[in-house]
Amino acid sequence: MRKYLEQEMTADSLKGRVQYSCTSYPNMDDKKIFEIRIDGKTYKRFSWETVAFRNKGTDKQEAWSNFWQEKGSVPVEEKTEFDDEDFCEALKLYRELPIESSICHTNPLVRMFAVLDRRIGKRTLEKLKSEVDLQPEWLRSVYTLRLSAEKLI
Repeated sequence: MRKYLEQEMTADSLKGRVQYSCTSYPNMDDKKIFEIRIDGKTYKRFSWETVAFRNKGTDKQEAWSNFWQEKGSVPVEEKTEFDDEDFCEALKLYRELPIESSICHTNPLVRMFAVLDRRIGKRTLEKLKSEVDLQPEWLRSVYTLRLSAEKLI
């Protein structure tokens, strides 16, 4: 995954700036922690714990109870935090779809992969400038990163 995303698919203007990692610990029931780092700093983490404990101060039992209630009922388009399954599903969709479909997909994670993709050219990025404010707050900085890397803003 890392080689594919970082070396093969990342836009030249972002090579070395965007990094992906996957961590798995013993006793995690085969769950993983995916992380995206931008310029050496953690940008977004994808794990069950990130979703369950997104509200600081929530006790452990309540956090997990809320997690399981929301897991199947909140569509990915409405989420602000994502687990490892959301990440994997979005990556699978991104890899299967043409880039033209990925950049306008309803899943914001698929759009995130697409906006970092080398196949998105400057003309398409110019069109996307007007859509930055329509993106979820967490995704706006990815759009801005790519636009500024291409010197479009």
